[in-house]
Amino acid sequence: MSDGSNDSLGQKTSSLSHIEVLQRDDIRISPEYQHEQAVAIYDILDQNLFILLGHAGPYHLYLSTDMRHVHFDVRAEDGTRLNGFIMALGPLRRIMRDYFQICDTYYEAIRTKSPTQIQAIDMGRRAAHDEGATLLSERLGGFLETDVMTARRLFTLICVMTRR
Repeated sequence: MSDGSNDSLGQKTSSLSHIEVLQRDDIRISPEYQHEQAVAIYDILDQNLFILLGHAGPYHLYLSTDMRHVHFDVRAEDGTRLNGFIMALGPLRRIMRDYFQICDTYYEAIRTKSPTQIQAIDMGRRAAHDEGATLLSERLGGFLETDVMTARRLFTLICVMTRR
């Protein structure tokens, strides 16, 4: 695994410097999930480890979905396409369904439950999130290398993109 060291220009060579989620027009995202997406993008751009195997970074990532697959389009900072790959969503569906149920419960709990109850629900949300990130890392292993926090945030982006 790379340490994210800087090249001679002072740029991180193993990181994402831009992310764009190409959202489908037929999917409406709730304000809570829009917030989750914005925070995930902000957090990834603030600190991430993302290494496209066989290519130096920094990278631009464009994500889209046809609701059965997630399309990863990875480009150099100048826009040159470095690699594109498609990941089937099937293996993630159960975890995503659990994650959405826990998130919906969490958002409702924020309005009506005690801090202790909210904390318990949030622990479950984090566990589902971690499980999704682990599976995502495994599925993408032949294409890229990433750290746990970046995988968690990418899992969030994929969830929000496919939320109906």
